Amino acid sequence: MTAASSENNVSGLSADIALSMKNVAVERGGRTIWSGADFDVPTGSFTAIIGPNGAGKSTTAGLVLGQIPPSNGTITVLGAPPARGNERIGLVPQNHTLDQAGSIVCRDVVGLGLIGTKWGASIRTRSIAADVDKVLAEVDATRFAYKRFGEVSGGQQQRVTIAQALIINPDMLVLDEPLAGLDLQGQVEIVELVHRINRERGVTVLFVTHDLNPLLAHIDSLIYILDGRPFFGKPDDVVNAGLLTRLYSTPVQVLRTDEGCIFTRTE
Repeated sequence: MTAASSENNVSGLSADIALSMKNVAVERGGRTIWSGADFDVPTGSFTAIIGPNGAGKSTTAGLVLGQIPPSNGTITVLGAPPARGNERIGLVPQNHTLDQAGSIVCRDVVGLGLIGTKWGASIRTRSIAADVDKVLAEVDATRFAYKRFGEVSGGQQQRVTIAQALIINPDMLVLDEPLAGLDLQGQVEIVELVHRINRERGVTVLFVTHDLNPLLAHIDSLIYILDGRPFFGKPDDVVNAGLLTRLYSTPVQVLRTDEGCIFTRTE
């Protein structure tokens, strides 16, 4: 964690903890989505958030981003209460096709992540252009930087959106279902990209997903929402047939290959 990050830590929590929940519950429309969250997520971890549809995975991301207030308990993100527009968090949203982004070239979509809605700011200033070029290279998107966002593939759009989230040099990266709509190869490539960013930058990653398989070789922890309560655990504790069968309410097998690879499948 940088010196600036340490100064922003007003909670008294260890800098080794990126996200802390203490007896947290969340409601939406008068209905409890989940409750009883009580765990710490380590700084620099690659954590998947899993659970069946409707369990509250995206709601969990919304809490971290300050978009949804907890109905009970205390949540601390990067040493402070959650807040909308936290510049220390880069977001890759679930619906990343912006209303007007289709006609904008990809490098300008990335630049918008840096200037936001600042009146009078230009995407094409020399300093911003250099930052854009650097992060486009980091996500292997230089070759289609001048193509319109709406004309590139889903996987390429996802790389651009990740670059947009990274250009602010965040301490945490939140990705909400970034694999949706991608084929298997595209899923693998995006997960490997995020894992590389996690390692090289030391950024804490929260990765919301329905399909766990593409992440199993890369994650070091999971938040899973079981029976209306989020839990935190390591892959060896969570990725077992009994727990996943309960989690998804359908028989799930956990298979290991002779090479040591692990994957799940429904029976």
